[in-house]
Amino acid sequence: MLNHLLTAIVILAAGASSAQEIPVASFSNGDLSGWSEKVFKGKTSYTLENSVLKAHSVRAGSGLIKKLSVDTQRYPKLSWSWRVDHTLKGENILTKKGDDFAARVYVVFPRTFFWRMRAINYVWAAKMPKLGEARSPYTSNSVIVALESGDDLAGSWVHEERNIYQDYRRIFGEEPPLLGGVAIMTDTDDTQDEANAWYGDITLRAL
Repeated sequence: MLNHLLTAIVILAAGASSAQEIPVASFSNGDLSGWSEKVFKGKTSYTLENSVLKAHSVRAGSGLIKKLSVDTQRYPKLSWSWRVDHTLKGENILTKKGDDFAARVYVVFPRTFFWRMRAINYVWAAKMPKLGEARSPYTSNSVIVALESGDDLAGSWVHEERNIYQDYRRIFGEEPPLLGGVAIMTDTDDTQDEANAWYGDITLRAL
């Protein structure tokens, strides 16, 4: 499933903006332009609701993808807000059958060959410790970072900001290529669970 999502992002890559802030997602304006859906197994519902994007997944896995081509040394700060109603108790990052999360935000860095592509997958986890990291059970080129963990903040909006340039250098030990895309996914197909998540606006900012 992960490989298909990353491939779709590469295919959709486009030109970069020259602004000081790049609006990746403007859900508060009712804007879904530039986002496309990729369905893997079943279909997560993504709908605009009260100026945010609501995801509802019932034993399903699909994501929304936004094409980008951005120098993250120039635009390193990715910020967004999200909320979940609960985490997924069947989560187990050691197995493909447990590779589901109530909320995910991907950043993907295409390279010359697909198998060399890198991705950072920021998640709201159930069992991974906060700020814990792990390689995806699908590919070692994708690293999962748990920005939130557990249900203590479930039901509340949480703001996140990551320096994705620094994260890439620390995780992969090299300078990043251009950012190829950003994706959102709430998936429950492996754990056969149900989840709701809400995503606010997403921006990339220069320092």
